[in-house]
Amino acid sequence: MSADDDFFINFDAKKLSEADLGRLIEHHNRCYWEKGEQEIPDERYDELLRALEKINPEHPLVLAVHAPKVAAIGKVTHAKPMLSLNKAYSLEDVLGWAGKCIRNEDELLLIQPKYDGISANFANGVLATRGDGEIGENISDKIPLIELETTNYKGALKRPARGEIVIRDDDFKTIYQNIARKGGRAYKNSRNAVAGIMGLKDISDMLRQKAKLTLVDYDMISYSIPFKQLSTEWPRIIAELEALPYPMDGIVIKLADSAYSDSLGNTAHHPRGQIAFKFSGIRQESPLLNVQWSFGKNCLTPVAEIEPVDIGGITIRHATLHNVQNIIDRDIHIGDIVTVERAGDVIPYIVSAKPGEHRKVALIERCPCCNTVLKRSGPELCCPNHDCFETRVQRLCASVRNIGIERLGEPNIRRMMQVLGVRTLKDIFKLTMIDILKLEGFKEKSASNLLNEIKSARSVNDFQVLAALNIPNIGVNVAKAILTAHTIQELRKLSIEKLSEINGIGPERAGAISRELAAQKEILDELLECVEVKQTKGTGSANLPKICFTGKMPEQRGYYEDLAKQKGYEAVDSVTQDLALLVAADVSASGGKLDKARKSNIKIIALEDWLKSGKAEPIADDPAPDSVEKSTAASEESSTGIPKKQGFFNF
Repeated sequence: MSADDDFFINFDAKKLSEADLGRLIEHHNRCYWEKGEQEIPDERYDELLRALEKINPEHPLVLAVHAPKVAAIGKVTHAKPMLSLNKAYSLEDVLGWAGKCIRNEDELLLIQPKYDGISANFANGVLATRGDGEIGENISDKIPLIELETTNYKGALKRPARGEIVIRDDDFKTIYQNIARKGGRAYKNSRNAVAGIMGLKDISDMLRQKAKLTLVDYDMISYSIPFKQLSTEWPRIIAELEALPYPMDGIVIKLADSAYSDSLGNTAHHPRGQIAFKFSGIRQESPLLNVQWSFGKNCLTPVAEIEPVDIGGITIRHATLHNVQNIIDRDIHIGDIVTVERAGDVIPYIVSAKPGEHRKVALIERCPCCNTVLKRSGPELCCPNHDCFETRVQRLCASVRNIGIERLGEPNIRRMMQVLGVRTLKDIFKLTMIDILKLEGFKEKSASNLLNEIKSARSVNDFQVLAALNIPNIGVNVAKAILTAHTIQELRKLSIEKLSEINGIGPERAGAISRELAAQKEILDELLECVEVKQTKGTGSANLPKICFTGKMPEQRGYYEDLAKQKGYEAVDSVTQDLALLVAADVSASGGKLDKARKSNIKIIALEDWLKSGKAEPIADDPAPDSVEKSTAASEESSTGIPKKQGFFNF
């Protein structure tokens, strides 16, 4: 590597002058936008841009609107400018931007994917790139390659749309395995493939190879959320958007009130009512050194051990790999270079992987604790041996948490199992002072405190008892919903068909409940003998039908939510499968909550009609029990944390 090459790649942005920063940015702009090549990751490029912006916020390179070089057939003047977006690299940056724009805490924001492709606009039969924002390049000759995805439509590019030309992740894995670029080489990634194809003057070879591009409408996928909930919902939304089958390099946050947003105006570079959050502020690349396997109550969770990297001032050494299916889908091997993300308070996780020079299989076939051959259950890897010590530890830990003995953590449960032969909750309820004093670290006072907490836990809600059985996908919230209609004893007598009829259960959960109640009959009987159960059925705690509001309304949102409570509804902020009713200021509008409600067949009513209506009526049937089942299961059973060190098994 020459000294000049080293300057362009191995730089310290914080130590460079304005002139050197400009020289580096111009070099990498040429590589990326004109040649379709990338010498440094997005994260490193953004370091340069932020350093230059800090020195000179008005520098032309900071304000420039970029577009890739394409083979065009002419120029197009946009009816509405296609500007770039101002960028944020942390949640704090986003909150700072919003604080300057919002009118109150209830201001609605739209959160959308920031696709990693080529911005384009299709209108009056003409497809054009963003260009400099005002004048774009006419690429209508590429239309035969492009499929449009917009609200309630997927098909030929025949409808007006403003969005991003990308290659879907699933298409790149399948179609592009058999597509060669000029010279016979394969495309390295979908971003390079889009740029390369757009740079072709003749697309006949791509048509012959059945290449496919997708124009994704910017407004097709959109979350609506009040500003006051942005911080708490941030990790969930990022995780859900990340799971979409499109290449993305961030998310876009907009003011939902488009008229108000437009009234804020634009700079020469970006609209003031929108901002882009770049993943580059929360991502780093690192070699995957090993995969450690941590036990949960129903499965083993793979955890990546990586070479330490700094993300947002925190040194990251481990990142979750979620499950075995994720490893297979992303073709992750030990020795690969993985991209690690940590967004807000989200546990670090692996976004993608590039093949390393020396690769080793990351999967295992036998249980690292008892050596039993592991089995697949959906996307998870499970140990089928019910006497596996590590599995028993985690199941008992989960039972203890659900039953409400907060003071008793995993280290002491391990000691109880090893020293006192504890196996179930019944054994814990039978412990004496003499037993606990046998455990390392306990004195009379701490033993007495633990005994008092165990005694308090004897008075327990029935849904805690059901959750303590560790039935797959039945956590405390689902158990509570089930037991509003049936007692535990009634539940034990129901057939799978009857269980399936319970709101939010569905066939899969019904089967699991039936099997586990039969298999754990003795354990449940013993537990019921140890505790005093408070029954949920008949106490008036049944879930109320949920209602959500959308659109600009004459009164503050709180006014309508209070009115909803009087009518017998529970007001919520988002559209989910268990929503009973969406009240809209304009039922003919599109986007956000309305589109989501239409796709889920949720009833939509105009505000004026709802105001005239009476009390809420009970919901007779769950509109989509299987969907609810999957959604709730994800929230209650997903692996969201990096386990404690003693739970690791290295391979």
